[in-house]
Amino acid sequence: MRPMLAWMGATLMALPLLPAQLDADQSLAGTLGLYVFPSNGQSPEQQSKDEAECYQWAVNNVGADPFELQKQQAADAQAAQAASEQVASQSARGTGARSAARGAAAGAVVGEIADDDAGKGAAYGAAAGAVVGRRRGRAEKEQAQADIAAQSSQNQAASQAQIDGFKKAFSACLEGKQYIAKF
Repeated sequence: MRPMLAWMGATLMALPLLPAQLDADQSLAGTLGLYVFPSNGQSPEQQSKDEAECYQWAVNNVGADPFELQKQQAADAQAAQAASEQVASQSARGTGARSAARGAAAGAVVGEIADDDAGKGAAYGAAAGAVVGRRRGRAEKEQAQADIAAQSSQNQAASQAQIDGFKKAFSACLEGKQYIAKF
């Protein structure tokens, strides 16, 4: 009974190493998220050769390399994040100051006409203009951020569609070489 327990303990200790070994031995298809089974008993070396040929064929026929597209997706996401942060950090003071100045001018005219007190009217007008300017600035920032997010989403969707097209072409090539391929 003890040898059995020793064997089970050694087996259980070896299990955590299995995922690391799989990562090191992962095929080209595996890195693309495809499952490939050699239906005619092809050797691992032959499968690797066939995958490389099908990869090149799919790149040439689809016109897109999934690894380059993934790099582009990451760069686009980073650029969108930077643009969003830039918009968020921009101050609405410029818009608020301009609106305050316009409000002060209008308030001065109204104050002069109504009360013969242009200074009081200008102060009220400046305050109202500043509030309007801040609201406008906030709305412009929110719209700019929404536009950035929408563009980023469209770019991601277009890249993903190209990657999916590549996977279909890659799988079709492998199936032509007598493999079963699924993604």
